[in-house]
Amino acid sequence: MNTRPGKTNGMRHVALFVDEFEKTEAFYVELLGMEVEWRPDQDNVYLTSGNDNLALHRAETAKGLSNLDHIGFFVNDIDSIDRWYEFLAENKITLLTVPRIHRDGAKSFYCRDPSGVKVQIIYHPPIAQQE
Repeated sequence: MNTRPGKTNGMRHVALFVDEFEKTEAFYVELLGMEVEWRPDQDNVYLTSGNDNLALHRAETAKGLSNLDHIGFFVNDIDSIDRWYEFLAENKITLLTVPRIHRDGAKSFYCRDPSGVKVQIIYHPPIAQQE
C-alpha cells in the first residue's frame, strides 16, 4: 500500500501549552473572534473559527519552553485514519500512538516528522460534517 491515501484537508489544528490559560483563551475568543467548541474540563479548551481548531492546554510553567504541543492535519473520512497510519508506518515514520477514537468522536494518531515535531492526523467530526 505504499501509495499516499490522497491529500489531507490541510493543517487546521494547533495545540498549545499555556501558563496564562484564562487570559490566552480571552485573547483568542474576545479579541480574535474564535468560539469555544468544547471544554472537556477546566484545564483544556478547544476553540474554532469554523474551519479550524485551536486547543489550549493549561501548563503550570510554559515560559521559556516551547509552547507547541503538536500540529494536526485534518481528513474528512474517518476510515482514512487507518490508511494514513499504515502508509506512514510503511514509510518508516516514527509513530507515537495507534489510531483511536477520542471522547468527542474524533479519531486520530500521532507521529513525529523527521525534525521531531509531533504531528496528528485527525478526523474531527464538526469540521468534517461541514465539508
